[in-house]
Amino acid sequence: MTYGRDNAPRLPVRVARPTTFLERLPPPPSSLPRWKISITPPDLSPWLAGNCGIPGVMHYEGRRPGPHVVCVSLIHGNEFAGAIVLDRLLRRRIRPRAGRLSLVFANPEAMHLFDPCNPVRARCVDEDMNRVWLPAMLDSHQTSHELDRARMLLPVIVTADRLLDLHSMLWPGEPLVLSGLPPAGRAMARRIRGVDVCVADRGHRSGCRLIDHPRFSEGNAAACLLEAGQHWREDTVTRAMHAVLSLIGPCCGISAGTEGALPRYDMVVTDVVTARTGLFRFVTPFHSGHVVDSAGTVVAYDGGDEIRTPYDRCMLVMPNLRPARGHTAVRFARTDAGPPAPDQ
Repeated sequence: MTYGRDNAPRLPVRVARPTTFLERLPPPPSSLPRWKISITPPDLSPWLAGNCGIPGVMHYEGRRPGPHVVCVSLIHGNEFAGAIVLDRLLRRRIRPRAGRLSLVFANPEAMHLFDPCNPVRARCVDEDMNRVWLPAMLDSHQTSHELDRARMLLPVIVTADRLLDLHSMLWPGEPLVLSGLPPAGRAMARRIRGVDVCVADRGHRSGCRLIDHPRFSEGNAAACLLEAGQHWREDTVTRAMHAVLSLIGPCCGISAGTEGALPRYDMVVTDVVTARTGLFRFVTPFHSGHVVDSAGTVVAYDGGDEIRTPYDRCMLVMPNLRPARGHTAVRFARTDAGPPAPDQ
């Protein structure tokens, strides 16, 4: 048994248990639920050529010096609420008065694959674009649509002073803003409007997110990722607009007012649970933001292992109800957390 910063006992997350042969057999594949599609992909044709030599990047410069603010949408093609927001702002002809502003449509080719009958198919063309930002990977000879596109966008990323990556969630849950552990990103997350919860974590074992690029993890530049709500809902678009305006308002002379609350809860991820088998399953379909009162509560099974909460008042962050082997299944978060534990 270990102890947290507040000296409360910290229980193990992964506990092996004896299993029978039948329990080790993979379950029959379950069908995905039918999601309500309330929004449609925006017409981005005016912006896809870009205006700065990089397709899909609209870049503007103010008359006075200031930070380079970057808003990124469509890292995942089926998450187009953020693209709707950027499209609406571009049609309003927003411009920075100071500094520089870049509005990015990262993977429109994936969005063009969107089919309401199979809405998850359009997430990517070849691979997850939010796992390709490790410099060694970007500098390698590997190739894919998303990796090549990330290389194309690098001149924008490595000059950003503040970057907001716009996403939405497949499964129901409380909207939140994610940052890495560096102080600059955490401070930026606390100023993003429209969500109740900001969560700091150290990323994923399966690859490097955009907000974890060394530009943001090793320097003074700040980045965070907005999970604005569930995919394909108009209230997700509204929430994303509040967040973007709270970021770009000062440089563009736009009053963000008090629309959208500032985060009330500041959480830190202590444990990242990765599915080690294809048999990972939760005991119930938890929503992101669900708080488990008691330490040691079994929340999932991974083959022969029980996955338990390590402390009281444990928040489940973005549980993936159908995780593939090697992918993040859930993150455990708390307030006043000590150093992160190894991946479980």
